[in-house]
Amino acid sequence: MSNAPTREVARRAFAAEFNDAQFTFKESDDERAPLYALLPTGERANRVFVVGTLTETEDIGEDSEYWRGRVVDPTGTFFVYAGQYQPDAASALRDAETPQYVAVVGKPRTFETDDGSVNVSLRPESITKVDEATRDRWVVETAERTLERLDAFDDEGNEYAERARAEYGEDVSAYRRALLEALEDFDTEADVPADA
Repeated sequence: MSNAPTREVARRAFAAEFNDAQFTFKESDDERAPLYALLPTGERANRVFVVGTLTETEDIGEDSEYWRGRVVDPTGTFFVYAGQYQPDAASALRDAETPQYVAVVGKPRTFETDDGSVNVSLRPESITKVDEATRDRWVVETAERTLERLDAFDDEGNEYAERARAEYGEDVSAYRRALLEALEDFDTEADVPADA
């Protein structure tokens, strides 16, 4: 059996929830332990999978290329930053035509601004151009994953939900509204109860 670290499953989250995931933590003191963002619906995320419309790219680097991209889903905007340590992603942002649908797998990052607020962004591992059907499928599947987290939020023994309640509070209704609004764009067969 190999002791090589395994890759974490990339979690699906809408921008409305991802941008609120300001609390990060490690589960061990090992310097190589993964850094997790705590999603407000009670899931830890070391990697995130998002699909949306790349609406804008800009090289904001001063001494070297450092690209920022805006990826929009039905609930808000993800900010994606890639530089010399993410050469493939930086190249994808440099060469991208906007607007276009993209799939991004990346690691959540938080940054505290001078005024004390916390910005959440993605450091991409990959950025891939996709079609509208892929984006639509992502919206439906992300709504389903979000609904699963919401349904499990009050389960006894759900340690990440307990942490989320402690960090963000009890009210997760905004994420239920966001997933319903995201689905309103589609004539979809998503398995979302009418009373959700």
